[in-house]
Amino acid sequence: MEAVVNSNEGPILPSKGKKRKWIYAKKPSGKLYNYRQWVGYSLLLFLFVAPFIKLNGNPFLMFNIVERKFSIFGNMFFPQDLHIFVFGMLVVMVGIVLFTAVFGRVWCGWTCPQTIFMELIFRRIEYIIEGDWTQQKKLNEGPNTDSRAWKKLLKHSIFLIISCLISNLFLAYIIGIDALIEIITDPIEQHLVGFISIAVFTLVFYTVFAHVREIVCTTICPYGRFQGVLLDDQSFTVAYNSERGEPRGKITKGDENKGGDCVDCGLCVHVCPTGIDIRNGVQLECINCTACIDVCDTVMHKIGKPVRLIGFYSLGEVENKPGFKQSYSRHILYSVVLVVLTSVFLFFIFNRAAIDGSLLRATGSTYQTMADGRISNLYTIEVINKSGHQIPFSLETTDPNYELKVVNQIDSLVKDGAAKMSFFLITDKKNIITYKTITSIVIKSEGKEVNKLETTFICPPGNKN
Repeated sequence: MEAVVNSNEGPILPSKGKKRKWIYAKKPSGKLYNYRQWVGYSLLLFLFVAPFIKLNGNPFLMFNIVERKFSIFGNMFFPQDLHIFVFGMLVVMVGIVLFTAVFGRVWCGWTCPQTIFMELIFRRIEYIIEGDWTQQKKLNEGPNTDSRAWKKLLKHSIFLIISCLISNLFLAYIIGIDALIEIITDPIEQHLVGFISIAVFTLVFYTVFAHVREIVCTTICPYGRFQGVLLDDQSFTVAYNSERGEPRGKITKGDENKGGDCVDCGLCVHVCPTGIDIRNGVQLECINCTACIDVCDTVMHKIGKPVRLIGFYSLGEVENKPGFKQSYSRHILYSVVLVVLTSVFLFFIFNRAAIDGSLLRATGSTYQTMADGRISNLYTIEVINKSGHQIPFSLETTDPNYELKVVNQIDSLVKDGAAKMSFFLITDKKNIITYKTITSIVIKSEGKEVNKLETTFICPPGNKN
C-alpha cells in the first residue's frame, strides 16, 4: 500500500523521474507516542531555555564560530582549546554511531531536532487547523473555497512565526543571547547582517518544515545512509514480525482468520511520517519513531491478538537466521567505551588551566650580550583568561639561574580577556652547556601555579669542555 499522493500541497520534487508523493501522516497515539512526547517536549524546553542560562557569567551553551569562542557548561573555549572542542565533537559522533549500532535510528525518531519540531509542533498545528490526514487530503483535493484559503493562510502564517522563533533560537546558540537581544532591540541599520541572517534562516526553516519535510530524513541527511553499514545481526530496530503476520488477510465477522495476525489494515503505512510500509522489511527511510508499533498494537488489542506484531527486534530475529542468539556483550562494550570517552571529555573541561597562553621567541632575534656580560633572550607571550572572572597573574622562571624581566608589565586579566607581553630571560654564560637550552616559564595566580610553558634559550656554550 502506498502513501496518499497530493499535488496541491507544497512543491513537486522529482525523484527518479517521478513526482514527489506528498505524505499525509495519520495522527499518532499510543503508549510509545506518549513517551516520545515526554522526551521531545523535555528536549524542546531545554533547547529554548538553555540560551538564557548562564554559569560563571558565560552562556551555558554557545558555539560562536565567527569569533571562535565556544561555551560548554559555562566554560569558555578559545582557539587554544581546539583539541577539547574536537574531542567533544568526537564524543557526540561516537555516541550516535554506537547508539545506532545497538538501537538503529532511534536518535532520528526520538531526539533529532528535525523530527521533534516536525512531529511535535508543525504537524500538531496542522492537525488542529486542517484535521487528521483524511481531512487534510479532502481539503487539498477540494475546491478553492474561502474556508480553505483561510485555513492555509492561518497555518502558514503560524509556520512562519515559529520558523522565525527557531531562527532566533539558532542564532542565540551561535552569537549568544545578549548579542541577539541587541540585534532585536537596536535599529536595523546597526545590525543589518544580523537581520539578514534571521530572515534567511527563517525562510530556510519554513521551507524545511512546511514543504521539504520527510525528504530531510530520507534523502538529505547522510545519517540514514550510515545506518546500513552500522547495523548487524545484534542491532535492534523497528521491524515487522513477518513469520507471525503472514499471510495477511482480512477478518470477516463470524469467520475465523486462518492466516497470519496481520489484517492488512494499512494503518502502519498511514501513520508513518516517511510514508514507508514497515512490512516490506528493514528500510533506511525508517526513523524508528515507533508510531507503527502503537497503531498496530491498538489493532491487535481490538482483534484479541498479542501485541508487538511490529516491535523492536534484532535483525537476526527479523531475518530468521539459523543459530542466531541474542548477545548483549557488544552493547555493554559500546556503553563502556562511550562512558570512558565522556569521562575524558568532562575531565578536559573541568581541569583546564585558568590562564592559558602561547610562548614564542621574538621574531628575528637570537641572543644579546648585555653590558655586564650576561646573555639575554627576548620572548613574547600571549595569555588568555579562562577562569570566568577577573584574575591576577604573574610570570616566574622555574630555573633560579635565569632572571625574568618584563618589558610591559600586566598584573591582571579581565573576564575572558587576553594580553600580549614581552619579557627577557637573562643568565650568565657559564650556566649554558648547549646552544639551545630547554627552560620553562610558570604563570601564577594568587601564589598558585596555573600553567607552565616551555621554551628554549639560545646562547653559545659558556664552557665547551
